[in-house]
Amino acid sequence: MTRSAYFVMLLALPLAAFAQDQYSAAIQKKLESEYQITKPSDDKSSIVTAGSVVLLHKDKIAMVPVTASPNPCGLNTYKGGKLSSGGCGVAKKLGSLPGFGPRISPFSDKMPAIRNFVTGEKFWVTNIQVGSNRVVFSFFTDAISDVRYQGGLTVPFASSNPTPEDVLKLVSEVITAVPSDDDKGAAKDSKPAPEPAPVPTPAPPAPTLGPPAAPPVTEAAPPTLQPPPPPPPDPVEVKEGQTPDEVEKAFGPPLRKMTVGNKQIYTYKDVKITFVNGKVKEIQ
Repeated sequence: MTRSAYFVMLLALPLAAFAQDQYSAAIQKKLESEYQITKPSDDKSSIVTAGSVVLLHKDKIAMVPVTASPNPCGLNTYKGGKLSSGGCGVAKKLGSLPGFGPRISPFSDKMPAIRNFVTGEKFWVTNIQVGSNRVVFSFFTDAISDVRYQGGLTVPFASSNPTPEDVLKLVSEVITAVPSDDDKGAAKDSKPAPEPAPVPTPAPPAPTLGPPAAPPVTEAAPPTLQPPPPPPPDPVEVKEGQTPDEVEKAFGPPLRKMTVGNKQIYTYKDVKITFVNGKVKEIQ
């Protein structure tokens, strides 16, 4: 190899790396726009920031309790239209999933209890990592019988250099984002009111012959004095620091209730109230 060819090769390496980074970033942006990331608490006991809820379309995604220590093995792979679980031994060779700790030996006597999630179940996405030939998802679930689960999914690319749209289409064969119950309620409330029925136009009076007769003269009755209206009732107010019982005593039962971690959200017709640790924190 000549010296000039050697230098050309050295210059091409960072350009290729830059192009690969740009390509991976485009896929990352496309996936995160569809699957918004959820942030769990540090101890994985609750959710700090809720992202997209995803719906599973394949059997079976293996996950383990978040309390499993050392952390889980349930690495799942979707390839060729089939979903498979690699198990602890394979997962150990592939390394830890993003956001999870070290893996355990397949012969350990501390194997965590594995739960297989099936078509129709829902959970959260806590991380998306795009590689040169695959994308890896990390999952986190709501409490099921007081136990939260976590796991991961690897989706190898079906072809070299697929477009972000192709990758999203491939991933959507396994999971799709669905609106939360709160979003469904908001969409229902936003439906336009039905248009009022048209008022019929009265027919014109029939013509009469000759001059109209003069109306009889009647003495006008004296005006009746109406009593003054009662004063308006004091407006009902919600103040920061009130409990859910105090709010329901003032406003009545809410249209919807939703619990996310240590937060409770009460939705009324014209107001949305957020409780944190059993106290009013935000009024919208």
